[in-house]
Amino acid sequence: MNMKLFDAAAMALEKGGECVLGSAELNTHACYFIYGRLRPGEKGRVVSPGKGHEEIFCLVSGRVRLETPDGIISLSEGQAFHICGDESLLMDNEGDTEAVYVMAGGHSSPHGHH
Repeated sequence: MNMKLFDAAAMALEKGGECVLGSAELNTHACYFIYGRLRPGEKGRVVSPGKGHEEIFCLVSGRVRLETPDGIISLSEGQAFHICGDESLLMDNEGDTEAVYVMAGGHSSPHGHH
């Protein structure tokens, strides 16, 4: 078995709130994983997969507010959404506790990688 263990929580703290396990860490361009934390009151975290990518976002704990082109959405623990390509939204922690989320992403169409 070629399993590699990552301490995503520690990596997120070290990197300012978000840990990305991508091609460099996983040796694949097929998928990636993001673990993130938002401190209480933290605002303006961008969620945007980028051209040729799509992501599934799941809020593990806390409450966040999402500013989308269609309006404001409040997300609670255990809720998830799917986002594609150049779509973009801003995320704020609207609770008084830390918000923790995970995202899994991959390529939605063949393209040259950046």
